[in-house]
Amino acid sequence: MSDLDLLDQAFYHRSVNNEKKGRNGNAVNNERLEFLGDSVLGLVTASWLFQNLPDYKEGELAKIKSVVVSEKILAPNAIKLGIDKLLVLGHGEEKTGGREKPAILADCMEAVIGAYFLSSGFEKAQEYVLSFIIPEIEKVLHNGTKDYKTLLQEMTQKELKVIPVYQLLDTKGPEHEKIFTVEVKVGDRIFAPVTGSSKKIAEQKAAEIAYKALK
Repeated sequence: MSDLDLLDQAFYHRSVNNEKKGRNGNAVNNERLEFLGDSVLGLVTASWLFQNLPDYKEGELAKIKSVVVSEKILAPNAIKLGIDKLLVLGHGEEKTGGREKPAILADCMEAVIGAYFLSSGFEKAQEYVLSFIIPEIEKVLHNGTKDYKTLLQEMTQKELKVIPVYQLLDTKGPEHEKIFTVEVKVGDRIFAPVTGSSKKIAEQKAAEIAYKALK
């Protein structure tokens, strides 16, 4: 497969499986490239953290890595790079706003990394990954690694003497691409509802809204 073919395939979401077939009759999508890119992303990030933060313990490095390689970080960077405009989606996914879904954007970002690794080698892929990962690492080092659910609970317990209560309001979509709607109640105040590609992500979004409003 040529370099251009690899890059092209990186933008094909699995929702096009029934609409586009490869030469061998198999579905053309970016899932295999996503698998590879995820590993390259993790290795590059872990290597940089290991080399540049010698005083940090394993657990601290793992927390930073988990934040910067997350969907929450990858999706906005995909939009900055214009990946959302290049996505190839099935008609159904297009109609339901797939071009704006964080999970799809993050997966495509990883697929592009995988394609870049295969076409240009590890050093070029590493350079590409670090161009957007280092600024995110610096943000985490400045702001800390606590997530919003933790921040919200610590603040509400200390100042309001209550614990946030999260409620799942709705679940929609096919099994592999469900959308979860969640709200969080702090005392007598309710924040959200917000949606996410997982219950955990939706709860984090709700916690962020509540934390910033209460703070």
